[in-house]
Amino acid sequence: MNAVVADEAVRLERRMLPLLAELSQQLALSLDLEETLRLAVDRITDFMCAEAAALFLLEGDNLVCRACAGPVDIRGLSVQRTRGIVGRAVTSNAPQLVRDVREDPDFLGAIDENTGFVTRSILCTPLSTANGPIGALQVLNKRDGGLFDAADSDALRLLSAPTALAVSGAYMAGELLEQNRIRRELNMARRLQRSLLPKRRRGGYPVRALNLPAREISGDFYDFFDLPDGRIAFASGDVSGKGLDAAFLMVRCASLLRWAGKEGLLPSQWMARVNDELGEAIASGMFVCAVAGYYDPKSQTAVWSSAGFPPVLRVDREGRVQRFVAEAPPLGIMDGLDFPEQRADLRDASLYLYSDGVTDVRDSEGRTLDVEGVETLLSELAELKPEPRLHAIVRRLRGYRMTDDTTLLLIEGGHGDSPELLDIAFPARPEELANMRRRCHEALQRIGVNEQLAGALILAIDEAAANVIRHAYGGACGSRVELRMVHREDHLNIELRDFAPCIDPAAVKAKKLGECRAGGLGVALIDEIMDGWELQPAPDGKGNRLRMWKRLPASADATTTE
Repeated sequence: MNAVVADEAVRLERRMLPLLAELSQQLALSLDLEETLRLAVDRITDFMCAEAAALFLLEGDNLVCRACAGPVDIRGLSVQRTRGIVGRAVTSNAPQLVRDVREDPDFLGAIDENTGFVTRSILCTPLSTANGPIGALQVLNKRDGGLFDAADSDALRLLSAPTALAVSGAYMAGELLEQNRIRRELNMARRLQRSLLPKRRRGGYPVRALNLPAREISGDFYDFFDLPDGRIAFASGDVSGKGLDAAFLMVRCASLLRWAGKEGLLPSQWMARVNDELGEAIASGMFVCAVAGYYDPKSQTAVWSSAGFPPVLRVDREGRVQRFVAEAPPLGIMDGLDFPEQRADLRDASLYLYSDGVTDVRDSEGRTLDVEGVETLLSELAELKPEPRLHAIVRRLRGYRMTDDTTLLLIEGGHGDSPELLDIAFPARPEELANMRRRCHEALQRIGVNEQLAGALILAIDEAAANVIRHAYGGACGSRVELRMVHREDHLNIELRDFAPCIDPAAVKAKKLGECRAGGLGVALIDEIMDGWELQPAPDGKGNRLRMWKRLPASADATTTE
């Protein structure tokens, strides 16, 4: 059954690839709003095999039909933005799949009565932007009498993205003399572009990325997604030019790269297909510098093809850099080109893809960073964990003056997936605690824990270790204490192990801080600072094991996708 579903998904993606390319291009060429909407609705109706379709735009408190397809013309029909299934899609900013409208209390049956059309099922998706929906697109009744399903819902949602961007572009083109309005619309287009970027993956996911637009609209993009065989597909690109033309081409190229990459083609074939598709209708003088490939977490190998993109850099844990220069020209210049493949072993190393906006940042004297400067920067930060490393890169870049869009994609090899932060042993003597606290602070810094929280965590660990020495061992002795700290996703796990006589866990209970006397704060502090803890005899029956855990707050980083 899963194989059948997978085959159907592949067939849908292959059908959608040329439509996304054609629709994005034609919508980009049209600046007439009515013509843009009519074209989009006609093509989407045919693709979805629907009897009818309509596109509504928000105008004040109403949703007004601005384009439709099918046996009945409802252009100009206005409904309150909170009424009907279309209003529900906009209000919730989520697709609505209604297989039988008779069972849905929000269905507006009066429209059918007035038009004579018989609605059986509805699929409706909002035209979403980062500022909220600007309207909705709906299709009615399958032509073959069947029902819309989840695959149809995903397809309509994807088709709505270039449609929404085209609507925004048409609005802006019609009001060029109103500078304030243009500024707002450009900001909306920028947020829409960012909404198309992949969601950030937390925990040990090996791919991270950031995008810093130099202006309202970016010509850069990146993407990454999982394939059924366990590989991770990745792509990044930089569109020539600025403004709306570059923004539309960015949407089109990003869509082509994603849907061609879903087929798992070799990177050389993947890039060749996208290049030929772009070459058929790309505007004269425009092109796309891009790189696309796959990372296999099992073999920790990356393979890719680069088309005019800045050199891809492999940086190992010791800071040594290997440079991979693009071996093919940018996409869209000429059909039938070859795109040689390059590969790198990422065991104990990282791979960096970056747009020329990174190399073109300028210092106070106007000097650019250049590839050599990027290599030096990445080499200096190689020992940091992936997340704090990305934060440090952003801080360094923001110390320069940006002249172009800046995009960076990081693929982290094996050493970045290790959850262990600290594993030390020290003699059970009070004078050893200062060095233990220092080692804990260094470990927490590596994962970006803020100083206030780090101080509280170190206090709890210090109290726990002091209690082990004072109570479990009965004072300083020649035995040892083992401390292990593990970071998994957004949790920190801490384990203290001793080799003293086993303690009855039931005899160790926390009191309220206000009830504690001086010298008896240890367990109460641990209980106050940590999310939880437990004391148990060690698994081998020799000594005790104290486990503590704490959920770490999400790091505040506006430069990475959420």
